[in-house]
Amino acid sequence: MPVPDPEPAESTTTTPLAPPPRLLDQLREHIRVKHYALRTERTYVEWVRRYILFHGKRHPRDMGALEIEAFLSHLALERGVASATQNQAKAALLFLYKEVLRAVDLPWLTEVVAAKTSRRLPVVLTQREARELLMQLHGAHWLAASLLYGSGLRLLECLRLRVKDVEFERRELVVRQGKGSKDRVTVLPENLLLPLRNQLAQARALHERDLAAGRGAVWLPDALAVKFPRAARAWGWQWVFPSRVLSVDPRSGVERRHHLAEQGLQRAVSLAARRAGIDKPCSPHVLRHSFATHMLQAGYDIRTVQELLGHADVKTTMIYTHVLNRGGRGVLSPLDAL
Repeated sequence: MPVPDPEPAESTTTTPLAPPPRLLDQLREHIRVKHYALRTERTYVEWVRRYILFHGKRHPRDMGALEIEAFLSHLALERGVASATQNQAKAALLFLYKEVLRAVDLPWLTEVVAAKTSRRLPVVLTQREARELLMQLHGAHWLAASLLYGSGLRLLECLRLRVKDVEFERRELVVRQGKGSKDRVTVLPENLLLPLRNQLAQARALHERDLAAGRGAVWLPDALAVKFPRAARAWGWQWVFPSRVLSVDPRSGVERRHHLAEQGLQRAVSLAARRAGIDKPCSPHVLRHSFATHMLQAGYDIRTVQELLGHADVKTTMIYTHVLNRGGRGVLSPLDAL
C-alpha cells in the first residue's frame, strides 16, 4: 500500500525585516506630522546632525543633559553664536528627545536652561532713505520691496501672496498662514494698485503658457489638493510673484512653478541700499521695521499697528516707539546749551 506523501513542513525561512528608519528620517517624519514648515525641518535636522557629530557620532539615546549643555556651551563660547541661535539649537534637541526618542521619563528635559535673549533695537530707515532705496529697485523686486514697506509684510508673507488674497476694491491684502500659522489683513497702498495689476497680468500670461504646456499646478497647503483637485491650476491660487523657472518640490518630488526665491530679493535690497549710499545694514525685514515706525510717527494707534504687523503681544510692537522721540529720548543735551 503506497505511503501518502507527508504534508509539507512549514517554511522556517522568514522574510527579512526592513531596517528601521534612520534617526534623521524619523525626525523628519515627526516634524511633518506636526505640519512644521520646511525650513524648520531643515533647521532641526541640521542641528541634530551637528549635535551627533560634536559628540563623536554617539547615538542621542546614549546621551543626556550633560551632552546637550556641552554642545550649547560650545556654540556660545567657541562659535560665538547669538542667544537666539543657541535657543534654536536647544529647541531642535528637545524636540528630538521628546517627540522622536519619547524621553518622557527624563527629568532633565525641563532643566536645560535657555540662553538669555538680548534686547536689540531694530534698524529703521528714515522716509528719505526708504524712498531712495526703492528708487534703486526695478520690476518685481521693486514691487515686492514696496509691499514690505507699504504693507508691513514679512519677506515670505510677501512672496507667498496668492492672487485670491489681493483685495483691490477694499485696498487690503489677506496674509494667509503668517507667523504662528495665523491669518490677518493689512493695508494695500493706493500707489501700488496699478503696478500690482500689471504684475498680475504678467503672472497670468505665464500661467496660461504653463497650462498650454500641461503644467500650471501650484503647491497647496494641507490637503486642499486632495479635496479640490482642480484648485492647484485655478488662477486664484497662483502666486502673485511666480518664479521664472520650474523647480522640484523637496518633499513630494513634483516639478512645478514656485514663487520668487527669497535670496534674490534679499540680495536686491542689499545692493539697492549700497547704491543709495545707505550705511545701515539693510535687509527686506528693515522695510517692515520702517513701516511700523513710520506708522506710529504718523499718529496711528499702537494697537492698529500691532494688528497690521500680526504681533501676538503688543510688547513686541512697543519696541518701535523708541524712535518716536526726537533725538536721544527727546531730551536736550547739556552740550547744546553751552
